[in-house]
Amino acid sequence: MYLFLTNFSFLEIGYTTVTVPRMLADLLSGNKSISFKSCLTQMYFFFLFGTTEFFILALMGFDRYMAICHPLHYTNIMNKRLCYKLIFGSWISGCMTPTVPTIVLSQKPFCGSKIINHFFCDVGPIVKLSSPDTFFLDIFVFMISAVIVLGSLLLVTVSYIFIISAILRISSSSGRHKAFSTCASHFSVVTIFFGTVIFMYIRPTSGENFEMDKAISVFYSVVTPAMNPLIYSLRNNEVKKSLAKSFQRSRNSWSDMGIVYSIKFKPHSRVH
Repeated sequence: MYLFLTNFSFLEIGYTTVTVPRMLADLLSGNKSISFKSCLTQMYFFFLFGTTEFFILALMGFDRYMAICHPLHYTNIMNKRLCYKLIFGSWISGCMTPTVPTIVLSQKPFCGSKIINHFFCDVGPIVKLSSPDTFFLDIFVFMISAVIVLGSLLLVTVSYIFIISAILRISSSSGRHKAFSTCASHFSVVTIFFGTVIFMYIRPTSGENFEMDKAISVFYSVVTPAMNPLIYSLRNNEVKKSLAKSFQRSRNSWSDMGIVYSIKFKPHSRVH
């Protein structure tokens, strides 16, 4: 679980680093221009991290399925060697997926407007600027997005169907609560992330309402990555225990330095 969480955290860092620093720099400087190569590079890495994140989330769902539905065989099946292979395959697939769209867009003329109606180089606005006829390119991007997003969602959904079925067969309420707590963080992240991305890229009119697309993009590229560490930290008992121990050690060190004081309040005097 922690091996997948490590990669997931690294993906979140890369996911936000691709867009947020450039956006903040443009807002502060007022310079809202970007070179063509930089724009394509930003688009490529944005979808590299995003695609890999879908695969990692699907693997995390499969990992939870193995831990709950096959606990006695979990350590033998989900060994480090298999986990490293799955993670490596996710990264390779994430690197390969945006390669073809990026190469195709780099060969387009872009003879019309050069203004991108977005706060980063998203594939939809770039496709609209690439050439007058973008029908086949729109279909190609839509099919890639549908296969990756819906395929990952299908794997997560099937995993949770078996997980819920196994949890409901647990006789003790404490056992059911513990099993649900194990999946609560991952389920919350999947619901938020998949929901916003599906609405963004797989709806029939995707890429037409750019104002709505920009608002949704802020949510899944900035707000959601900021929420994920809180979701996993607050739902993880080991993280909470570690934070409590760190806080206690800091408090003890402050006490030794004479920083922590006890304050006594005088009782209120009666008013006659």
